[in-house]
Amino acid sequence: MSELTNRDLRHEMVDIARKMNASGINQGTAGNISQRIENGFLITPSSLPYDRMEAGDIVEMDFDGGYAGQLRPSSEWRFHRDILKHRPDIDVVLHCHSIYATTLAVHYKPIPAFHYMIGVAGGYDIRVADYATFGTQQLSDNALEALEGRLACLLGQHGQIALGKTMESALALGREVETLSRLYVQALTLGDPPILSNEEMDRVIEQMRKMSYGQMPDADGINDVPKKRDS
Repeated sequence: MSELTNRDLRHEMVDIARKMNASGINQGTAGNISQRIENGFLITPSSLPYDRMEAGDIVEMDFDGGYAGQLRPSSEWRFHRDILKHRPDIDVVLHCHSIYATTLAVHYKPIPAFHYMIGVAGGYDIRVADYATFGTQQLSDNALEALEGRLACLLGQHGQIALGKTMESALALGREVETLSRLYVQALTLGDPPILSNEEMDRVIEQMRKMSYGQMPDADGINDVPKKRDS
């Protein structure tokens, strides 16, 4: 990876970190974000407010836990390292303490398929990882288990994790998890909502998979494929 690319990624990480707070899914210095690079990853530093963070403050780490830079990496570097190491399908890990996702996490309530958009997280539900002290290997192990076959999870009595191929996609998923969490909390005030079947969620996830490749949904009986007009 060229130095220019590395520098660009650092600037983007600062921008995404500030967007986390501006969008309301994170507060203060609680969240963190990492980006895969050649032979390691970049991660936001520990205890530095995002409005004061600069590209040069981003910490570079290897998969053995070594780091380079004047600041220490986020205290949650272990689950960033382990997720990136075990999930070659993604390049970005985003963690935040968004209000409604954390509300569900403190009650260990996974989010079922009460709404079809649960499919954006890659499965029939959004799981909750068991609690472990922040920054520990146990928390990392618990998160890996909850993320098996998923792109997002809640962390028991802690917050949420969202994964992506890009920083923008991870941020978008983190926002969506928070929106779904808010909807679910509100729906529960009326009683337990009906849950979509696994068969329907399989169709939803397949539709989302097609759209992620830039194709329009064309499953029989769901959508017709629009025809582009000649100019």
